[in-house]
Amino acid sequence: MKFMLIMRATDEAYAGMADVDFNEIIETMGRYNDELIRAGVLVAAEGLDDAAEGVVVDYSSEPPVVTDGPYGETKELFGGFYILNVASKEEAVEWAKRSPVTGAGFKTEVRRVTSIDELPQDNEWIQKERAWREATGQL
Repeated sequence: MKFMLIMRATDEAYAGMADVDFNEIIETMGRYNDELIRAGVLVAAEGLDDAAEGVVVDYSSEPPVVTDGPYGETKELFGGFYILNVASKEEAVEWAKRSPVTGAGFKTEVRRVTSIDELPQDNEWIQKERAWREATGQL
């Protein structure tokens, strides 16, 4: 099963990281990533750029409204993610509990990633996606 670990933090938690040496952050995350790799569970992992560099597309009106970051009223920002291939939700939670980014304002959300095999296989669009995944080596 695949699970996504969604790394979230409050603005205050991110601000607190501003004083931490970048090389120290890379070293700490690198050790955690290496553990995931050696355990054979890491599928993907990415961090996200500063929210101030992003935009929000709001579909509440027509046409959608695009607003430059930062996002204003958010209580937590999505800062990065891991995709793990593990045997159970419990195993994904155990990996999340070992994250080196901890402290007040930091959270990791654990969500199962659904498989294409769980979708209706007689659907034209699912068949096209399956063909694309097979052609690109994703299945």
